[in-house]
Amino acid sequence: MKDFLKELNDEQKAAVETTEGPIMVIAGAGSGKTRVLTFKVAYLIQKGVEPFNILALTFTNKAASEMKERIIHLVDSTDARNVWMGTFHSIFAKILRIESEKIGFPSNFTIYDSDDSKSLIKSILKELNLDPKTYNPAAVLHRISLAKTNLMTPQDYNDDLELVAYDQTANKPLTGQIYQIYQARLRQSSAMDFDDLLFFTNVLLRDNPDALYKYQQKFKYILVDEYQDTNFSQYLIIKRLAANNENICVVGDDAQSIYAFRGASIQNIFNFQKDYPDFRIFKLEQNYRSTQNIIKAANSIIQNNKNQIRKDLWTNNDSGPKITVLKATSDSEEGMLVAHSIFENKMNNQLENSAFAILYRTNAQSRSFEESLRKLNIPYKIYGGLSFYKRKEIKDLIAYFRLTINPKDQEALLRVINFPARGIGSTTTDKLIVAAGEKEKSIWELLLNLRNDSLGLNGGTINKIIEFITKIRSFQVQLHTQSAFDLAYYIAHQSGIVKDIKSDETPEGISKLENVEELLNAIRDFGDTPRMVQDTGEIKTDDNSVRTLEEFLMEVSLLTDLESDEKKEDTNRVTMMTIHSAKGLEFPFVYIVGLEEDLFPSYLSQSSRSEIEEERRLFYVAVTRAMKKLTLAYAQTRYRWGNLVMANPSRFIEEIKSEFLDLPGKIVHNPSPSVKKLKPIQPNIQKTESKIDFVEADINTVQTGMQVEHQQFGQGKVISVEGNGPNKKATVFFQSVGQKQLLLRFAKLRIIEQE
Repeated sequence: MKDFLKELNDEQKAAVETTEGPIMVIAGAGSGKTRVLTFKVAYLIQKGVEPFNILALTFTNKAASEMKERIIHLVDSTDARNVWMGTFHSIFAKILRIESEKIGFPSNFTIYDSDDSKSLIKSILKELNLDPKTYNPAAVLHRISLAKTNLMTPQDYNDDLELVAYDQTANKPLTGQIYQIYQARLRQSSAMDFDDLLFFTNVLLRDNPDALYKYQQKFKYILVDEYQDTNFSQYLIIKRLAANNENICVVGDDAQSIYAFRGASIQNIFNFQKDYPDFRIFKLEQNYRSTQNIIKAANSIIQNNKNQIRKDLWTNNDSGPKITVLKATSDSEEGMLVAHSIFENKMNNQLENSAFAILYRTNAQSRSFEESLRKLNIPYKIYGGLSFYKRKEIKDLIAYFRLTINPKDQEALLRVINFPARGIGSTTTDKLIVAAGEKEKSIWELLLNLRNDSLGLNGGTINKIIEFITKIRSFQVQLHTQSAFDLAYYIAHQSGIVKDIKSDETPEGISKLENVEELLNAIRDFGDTPRMVQDTGEIKTDDNSVRTLEEFLMEVSLLTDLESDEKKEDTNRVTMMTIHSAKGLEFPFVYIVGLEEDLFPSYLSQSSRSEIEEERRLFYVAVTRAMKKLTLAYAQTRYRWGNLVMANPSRFIEEIKSEFLDLPGKIVHNPSPSVKKLKPIQPNIQKTESKIDFVEADINTVQTGMQVEHQQFGQGKVISVEGNGPNKKATVFFQSVGQKQLLLRFAKLRIIEQE
């Protein structure tokens, strides 16, 4: 028998050796969480527990596979393969196939992925003659997913007055009906979507006592990884299965709970003691990853959260250098400072590119860092996403730019002739491609003479094409009279791209809108940078000329050409990713960028203490990714929908004790929210500027149905009000950001009118 426990420290060993009863292992960042979970399963097997009687739930198939191989090595037996180890979805899909008859499904039921589900939603919208721009399929599916996560049937959804009121306010009153039809169609197809796998497992265990008893007896020991990331549906399944033996071990870290937007509930880990009063807790506080300065800084950050399980990370590693803070005048300069810092660290310390990671709050922030790294010939990769100029929404908008400049650009034309959807289908475009080839003309030339040569197209299609041509021509007439930004802004809105993206209220939709905003910001920045010209042998700036959209596209094409030349097999690259994607990873040198108020913490997450605390946990996760050196960066100015605004340093920088920081001088908060207005008309898309005459209403006067204004989220309608006194809350639907629940004593609402 192997003595593998000698590889563990005292607290890890105690957590592994305690096998009976409810156990919670709070595993701080870099403290060996996966090792404890793996060794615990191996220890149970070594003690004589049958692998078939062990259920170990993870959040990724990769983690489950790696852990299982490690367990086989530890116990030196392939019997370990019989452990029920995998993701929630994979394990419970297996159970549902075994017990399918009990819930009215055949054992060979189909599992729909997100594309299948979206396709079904689209067909339902078509049948109901509903506009997909209003009922965005992704947003509708997100709404249904949240309902299923909370175990709400279509009937439950339609009986919930608050949900119905929200849908009516959002101009989507038939969402509940779509859910009902969607679920009926899944049944007709003997299919389940991913959310159904958990939903019907709950139904199975709730309505079939024999099945519940069977699996309670089977799974004598239950282990759950990343317990802080479980949602309500997952929580109930675990609670039911563990109710008999109560040999349940949950492993996680409340300080790394960052997925509320996916439905994860941090309350599950906080309530573990209430669910199991006789539980035992083990805290893994020794960090093996980072320097002392990084760990102490992380502790000083997270201590500001009131809602937490207290722990104090420590390490035997070296003190390491202080955390560097980079202050840039603009987001472009921020990109350059970070890129140059990486270059210098590489050269001075003979490091690989792969030693570096740039972490940001939103995907849209990658652009300035991508461009700066390219200029220094530093290869990079976007982890879990596409390079900025390869993202669909960016390619769509640039295709409109290209078509405006060169209407004979066939690839650009075919990309956007039916985007956003205008009823010009693939049959029509196929006819156009064939006719253009036969007549040796560009498709655009064919379209200009469509009245004379209809190519067999019906009148309705011809009218739609003519509307499209008219739209492109309206862009073309401004090509040489408008600045790059003014024309780009006009095209983004008149093409319907911004409206189409705004209809998708999912996190993915918000990310797309941020990417479009960032592209427009890049164009504004480009237009504000004077053109360099040669005058009698001397290079000078031409301050009087207006930079055009055509010039911007030329610069972009050079950048994207550099990207396409990169060798795909080269793994020695700087890693760039959102902080959400970085969880579970580590890098010797980490740069956390965009540390400004309204960016990080996000302006979307400042309406309650719980939201701010999640943002702080996200920052904590980012900080604890760094092994040797951490650098924080922020810009003093940043473009927002083409307007240059002053940016204040993030509160999170100030929360780090100064003894751990190498500051660039005193951090100054800018008193004014903006430097200058660069565009006469402010787009009402993401952010509403504070008004001098803004008068906050008394919290007791805010009532359901009122039209109100928030200094950050703009105008909205009060859907419901609950609670009393200082705990009074309002649920408000804002046109700019959707539904938000606000604690009224902090929200500062102004009443516009009362219905």
